[in-house]
Amino acid sequence: MRPRIAATDCGTYFHHESLRGQRYAHFFERLIYMPEFRPEDLSGLDALIVTCRTNADFLIPHRAAIRRFLGLGGTLVACGETDAHLWLDDVRWTSTPTNYWWWLKDKADSGLRPAAPQHSLFQHMTLADATWHFHGFFEPPAGAQSVIDLAGGGSILYDDRTSYGGRAIVMSLDPFYHHGSHFMPATTRFLDAFLPWLTTELIAPAA
Repeated sequence: MRPRIAATDCGTYFHHESLRGQRYAHFFERLIYMPEFRPEDLSGLDALIVTCRTNADFLIPHRAAIRRFLGLGGTLVACGETDAHLWLDDVRWTSTPTNYWWWLKDKADSGLRPAAPQHSLFQHMTLADATWHFHGFFEPPAGAQSVIDLAGGGSILYDDRTSYGGRAIVMSLDPFYHHGSHFMPATTRFLDAFLPWLTTELIAPAA
């Protein structure tokens, strides 16, 4: 049976393109228009993707419902620029200046490192597919696994299967925004890999 995945939709142009465009629309059983979000919208779902730049003001009043969804075994993906630390327990976040032009320097180095090369996500993508820029980093909770680290900092993508009863994948990357804005090609490669990987994980999680 195909997993039931929902994504948050704030009605912006980039949400419309990323969620309703031909490339990815088939991954989503339900789109949740956030100004009208109700806790019952989470009923029957296997996974909820909180897409890039979903305003935290829509999520904070429903943090108990989100925690309940996780407690029942659901999977939550919290994308970048959603202020997950304001609506999801146990998220520790440090905001940093964003360097959009690091790649113009000689011997350019994004600072990103694979923290868990054996993680199943890397069977679908390379680090280059997750490399454009970032807006800060996280300190993963005890027991969570960082998948991509920032050299000298914390995690920019971690996988937490211990804190909530379900699974939370938390990142400071913003692929839906950039794909839907038609710039930053790595973000399209990221989603080309991430969404099939998520679907596979919901069917048969890797160890």
